[in-house]
Amino acid sequence: MIGGNDAPIPTIWNGVFFVFRKLFNTKYAPDYTLFFVILALLVVGTIMVYSSSYVWAEYKYADPHFFLKRQILFSGVGIVAMLFFMAIPYTVWKKYSNSILLACFLMLLIVLIPGIGMERGGAQSWIGVGAFSIQPSEFMKLGLIIFLSVYLAVQQKYITSFKKGFFPSLILVFTAFGLIMMQPDLGTGVVLVATCMVMIYAAGARLLHFSGLIAIGAVGFAALILSAPYRISRITSFLNPWEDPTGDGFQIIQSLYAIGPGGLMGLGFGESIQKYFYLPEPQNDFIFAIIGEEFGFLGGTFVLGLFVLLFWRGVKIALQAPDAYGRFLALGIVSMLTIQVMINISVVIGLIPVTGVTLPFLSYGGSSLTLTLCSVGILLNVSRYAKL
Repeated sequence: MIGGNDAPIPTIWNGVFFVFRKLFNTKYAPDYTLFFVILALLVVGTIMVYSSSYVWAEYKYADPHFFLKRQILFSGVGIVAMLFFMAIPYTVWKKYSNSILLACFLMLLIVLIPGIGMERGGAQSWIGVGAFSIQPSEFMKLGLIIFLSVYLAVQQKYITSFKKGFFPSLILVFTAFGLIMMQPDLGTGVVLVATCMVMIYAAGARLLHFSGLIAIGAVGFAALILSAPYRISRITSFLNPWEDPTGDGFQIIQSLYAIGPGGLMGLGFGESIQKYFYLPEPQNDFIFAIIGEEFGFLGGTFVLGLFVLLFWRGVKIALQAPDAYGRFLALGIVSMLTIQVMINISVVIGLIPVTGVTLPFLSYGGSSLTLTLCSVGILLNVSRYAKL
């Protein structure tokens, strides 16, 4: 009936579809599969941030929706940023790669200045006022990917030469790594270095150079661990967390206690026990443990399936990009996300020592989530020009 209660519904949906048609009805359409995988991960992340955090939010802020409201805000800002970056031709960033990298280095220096850099969790990694802040190391990951993509595209013919191609790229990468370690933030530093090594290897660098780098890196990594007692304790607690169950082994034990009872189907949405002050801040690095506890093996497999689909589409975009710069850019972004997922989930299930690495799209956070969505916005733009 015209003018009845059901009349506005088709109008609303028509409006939604009209917006989508206008946004995507162009000569160069993005990879729709990747786009909706990202949205699916955001929806799962928002739901799980609420489920994992409302107990802690009620206790600390007297508001069970504290983290949920902020995550929705971060997601909204991030989606707008993603659409913005998706609309801008990825070649634009090539022109400003030097300025972007310089700005990222300046932020990494500024965060180390006493009184400006904010300390959280033992690391001086933040710049901001009060609860609203940014993490410069997150900007550096994207900035270095953009710059290195330009460098490798131009200098690829020299990458087999240690002096002309391989070594200059290492200087750049490990300078950024050194500044991040001064905060210190080992998790972000490892993601950055691993991502850049994938890009350099894909450019054609010689395995002989990598073997020497691995040897030097092993010595350097051992020195980093020995230089900080808390890193040594993380290694020992990883090898035997039950040796200190209320100290250094506490997080991994509680994470395993969350995943174990989940079984095949899980305890049900909102029924997690470990979020009741057992697993510290479960909405952050250990959110996958809550997913396993509440949705079991099937829920965890579903989330992993979304990440595998994201990886597959990202690699396909990289392979089909129209130029070398686009290929390296897409590869760098998908490698960064994949490495971060692998590290986070490996920590949660006890395969590697605890490191402060968030789970992309799912963990609670501002800078991390927003910069991740900016990154995939660029990846989606590359997909507009790829022959998929």
